[in-house]
Amino acid sequence: MNDTLVKIEGLSHKYTDSWAVKDINLEIGYRGIVGLLGSNGAGKSTTMNILCGVLNQTAGNVYIDGIDMRKNPEQAKMQIGFMPQTPPLYMDMTVDEYLNHCAHLRSVPKHQIRQAIHEAKERCSIGHFSKRILRNLSGGYRQRVGIAQAIIHKPKLVVLDEPTNGLDPNQIIELRGLIKEVATERAVVFSSHILSEVQMICQDIRMIDGGRIVFADSMDAFNNHIAPHSILLQMDNPPTEDELKNIPDITAVEFLTERQIRLWFNGDAEITKRIVELSVQQGWELREINLEKSSLTEIFAHLSNHRKN
Repeated sequence: MNDTLVKIEGLSHKYTDSWAVKDINLEIGYRGIVGLLGSNGAGKSTTMNILCGVLNQTAGNVYIDGIDMRKNPEQAKMQIGFMPQTPPLYMDMTVDEYLNHCAHLRSVPKHQIRQAIHEAKERCSIGHFSKRILRNLSGGYRQRVGIAQAIIHKPKLVVLDEPTNGLDPNQIIELRGLIKEVATERAVVFSSHILSEVQMICQDIRMIDGGRIVFADSMDAFNNHIAPHSILLQMDNPPTEDELKNIPDITAVEFLTERQIRLWFNGDAEITKRIVELSVQQGWELREINLEKSSLTEIFAHLSNHRKN
């Protein structure tokens, strides 16, 4: 059996004179969460709109469960649930009224609509808000309703565009749990420009920069791809800048405060051990030492340059 649910080949799209996405190729399986990571304007939303049949591409092909999106758009879209960045909610409707409306739009058979609404509400933990007007819900629960409308017809693929935007930390944690639960039964594409969000929730990652895929692999492979190259130190009796620069493999030193220092190094995995040993020998009174992850901008630059070479 073919284990590929989504297949995108040579996908390109042009707005007037500029390419929003160019020559994108990717495959997604039937289960799990794939993170689509990219800065604002990188091409994420364009890719998702084409994937979901909202936008017709300039070139390339999209297949959903073997169905050509261009040749059989209605059949392909039946396999997809989509929640755009701003969920398409009708604020004067109750939760039940809205989900009933969405079930009809998704061509759920009439005799199955009541059960479909019940199951979607239970999965998203919004059953106790059935009669609540949507405008009276918090941002987190509106996002839950947005996910409920995306799964009400039991699609094989759910696409979520920046679903945690505008939520407070507690709401984000709750939504992560919901998305992971949804992904036990289907494939989920989770878009974000926040690296930590993708790292917390996704098993695989597809990174877009400048309209092109610059990385496509597992999250473990991604985390191992970019090695930390700076260290943050807290010392009660720090050495001078020159003393720190004389440590082998240290390339730069920055005193953030009298006791807090950032060191840049050349990627040597033993550097932290060496600093700890020197601190003990020299009496620097090291209190904290932390490897700093590369910023998203640095990762994009590294991967883009790697792709060009």
